[in-house]
Amino acid sequence: MALGLLIIRLVIGLTFAAHGTQKLFGWFGGYGPKGTGGFFDSIGIKPGVLMAVLAGLAELGGGLLFAAGLWTWLGAALIALTMLMAILKVHGKNGFWVTSNGIEYNLVLLAIAVGVALIGAGDYSFDALM
Repeated sequence: MALGLLIIRLVIGLTFAAHGTQKLFGWFGGYGPKGTGGFFDSIGIKPGVLMAVLAGLAELGGGLLFAAGLWTWLGAALIALTMLMAILKVHGKNGFWVTSNGIEYNLVLLAIAVGVALIGAGDYSFDALM
């Protein structure tokens, strides 16, 4: 079970961290704070640049904590909050399926984050060492 949790934490956590760097630094094809902020402004999340930075910090920080299994509950909460906002502000109006830009993918990530937080990070984590 510990190895399975490690794989889940690494894949989900590092993916979230990478998404955060897209928003914060424009890495990996991202748009940085100004580009993401413009999108946020256009969907009513204002002030856009500030909210883009906060979202990027939540994704980067939450992803790294989740991947490391350090304060996993906090990393999971940041991931869950980010996905909840994505569902409410972007994807919810499009229905369920990801093929229609719906909530499917975001809901899966939200469930994984909450599930791991409830189960615990596993033996291969900083939480287990503390």
